[in-house]
Amino acid sequence: MALIGYPTKAKKTTQKKTVMYNNRGMRLEEELNTANEYYRASNIAVIHKKPTPIQIVKVDYPKRSAAKITEAYFRTPSTTDYNGIYKGRYIDFEAKQTNNKTALPLQNFYEHQIEHMQAVLLAGGICFIIIHFTQHNETFLIDAQHVIEIWQQSKSDGRKSISYQFSQMHGHKIDTTTFPTLNYIDIIDKFYLGGE
Repeated sequence: MALIGYPTKAKKTTQKKTVMYNNRGMRLEEELNTANEYYRASNIAVIHKKPTPIQIVKVDYPKRSAAKITEAYFRTPSTTDYNGIYKGRYIDFEAKQTNNKTALPLQNFYEHQIEHMQAVLLAGGICFIIIHFTQHNETFLIDAQHVIEIWQQSKSDGRKSISYQFSQMHGHKIDTTTFPTLNYIDIIDKFYLGGE
């Protein structure tokens, strides 16, 4: 029985931790977008996130001045996430983030993305992927040629991922800086343009 003016002992309730996967790559994307904005504002590079082309099917007009898309479909498969130009060279890359401690599963890539990366390399562009391992809080830039080779080998040897260990050995760690946080242009300078 509770006395008036004194709090009653509340039942202890346990809350289940809800894991949200739909925004898993948003932190990496935000950091890359911020870096790209800095590069553009500083006249260093012009690199943008590619919009995903969609086909609008149904639109509702709740007010005369407002339109709301209620049904849409991806028109064509997207290639990679970012492209642009730096020091006269075409730059093209895909960004991936994983909570997996040991690897990024290859199922995060699509055949048409691999084909696109091959085409960029054949045309003389600079192409790579950026992987952020959240469990290690480390980000790596890995040349597209490595990704293409792993993809092709996976068809014969059953390989299913790009391992954290592989990323350490064959990738270039993007050190966290004050601003921009992910200064990947330094790696492009050093490993693709010979320190220009």
